[in-house]
Amino acid sequence: MELTPRLKLVASLVPEGARVADIGTDHAYLLAHLLTEGKIPFGIAADLREGPLSRAKETAKLYGCEDRVSFRLCDGLTGLQAGEMDVIVIAGMGGETISHILAAAPWAKQPNISLILQPMSTQPELRGWLLSNGYEMVEEHLAQEGETLYVVMEVQGGQSQPYTEGELWAGKQSHDPLRGAYLQHQLNRLKRAVQGLGQSQQPEAQERKQKLEGLISELSDMKKEWEQWQP
Repeated sequence: MELTPRLKLVASLVPEGARVADIGTDHAYLLAHLLTEGKIPFGIAADLREGPLSRAKETAKLYGCEDRVSFRLCDGLTGLQAGEMDVIVIAGMGGETISHILAAAPWAKQPNISLILQPMSTQPELRGWLLSNGYEMVEEHLAQEGETLYVVMEVQGGQSQPYTEGELWAGKQSHDPLRGAYLQHQLNRLKRAVQGLGQSQQPEAQERKQKLEGLISELSDMKKEWEQWQP
């Protein structure tokens, strides 16, 4: 089975022999890949809706691994319990949705559970929520599909060092080969937002503009530092 670059990256971060819970599994391609490759012995496919869960069952049957998957119709982690898995994957959802799922399952912070999160939006807000709610940001990775860059976060219960505003926006500095392109993408977004504020003299707009300009300065410095690391 050939996964998309985004899911291929997620799969590469799953440890050998782990029991994996795939939340919002949709077609269960990730679990089917991990099981057929022999990387994991067992998976839990959870989804909020009957349709995606039915598709997940069809995929598991197609690849002959349905006997090694437990299918759960539930909202987030509500149908699961600590001790059933070693790794929780939540991929392809907005950052706010991911934080709501984790807020409803505080047991996910247990030290024997690792999380692999792939937010499709509001990454700064998700980073901030995780840091404020007992999670440690272990490492971030990037995958590219066409012109789109996806962030994949390795997270576990614990305490991280404080993040600056720029690090909340773009993550900690890293040697990821896509890091430069990711920082440039974030800079372009911030610059467009500053332009959108235009010449407004409203105090709120000026305050927002000043904050964004500070972020632009910090991310520009991060990009220069990353460029200096390149051979």
